[in-house]
Amino acid sequence: MGEITSSRYLVQAGWDDVPHLSPEVREELAKEFPAFQRKARTQGIPSLGAGAIYPIEEEVFVVDPFPIPKFWTRSYGLDVGWNRTACIWGAKDHDNDTLYLYAEHYRGQAEASIHAAAIKARGDWIPGVIDPAANGRSQTDGERLLATYINLGLHLVAAENSVEAGIYQVWELISTGRLKVFRNLSNWLAEYRIYRRDENGKIVKKNDHLMDASRYLVVSGVKRGIRAPVQAITREPGAVGAADPVAGY
Repeated sequence: MGEITSSRYLVQAGWDDVPHLSPEVREELAKEFPAFQRKARTQGIPSLGAGAIYPIEEEVFVVDPFPIPKFWTRSYGLDVGWNRTACIWGAKDHDNDTLYLYAEHYRGQAEASIHAAAIKARGDWIPGVIDPAANGRSQTDGERLLATYINLGLHLVAAENSVEAGIYQVWELISTGRLKVFRNLSNWLAEYRIYRRDENGKIVKKNDHLMDASRYLVVSGVKRGIRAPVQAITREPGAVGAADPVAGY
């Protein structure tokens, strides 16, 4: 859907707009809706219904941003393309076996050096994983792209890219409360809401860059995660390059 402007508007209606439905009736009706359809049915918020790859309400896994503890390990997943390059950072709470997605990079039509600079700005010590054959490239082209980013200073290795197995691993983490997403990751959430399969059960390969990057992170990136080195966490507040208290860079 296009941007809302003075000549384009959106009408959204929910239960609050139909006062003749009593609380008792609403509660009874809500029991008949699958959890992932309740917002669409009760508040008019669009959802994909049965086509959603991850049919889990956002309230289950979305959390307010908070400072990442220094002893949590961090890593990222990278999905590269000319029209859109996406990177998602994760921090692992090993005590509670929970992965937190806490930062994102989302930009199109820019050179590799631009993306690399943005990624390093969020912590040039953080290791990552990348799909060596992303966006339809051949394995050879993917390996050259990997080498390009390594030469630009990124700590990257090729990710495993078993799509269905990776999707299952992400779904399992979300559904069991072991994957949380910071509320301010607007691009990630926008993709999540439309990440779906078509009528033939195939994944719709459109606007799914952060979804792919998250899959690479879960399958291959988390095990590469490391803790922040001392020099990255001892800068004085306000100093040049001082760490952000939430994103941690």
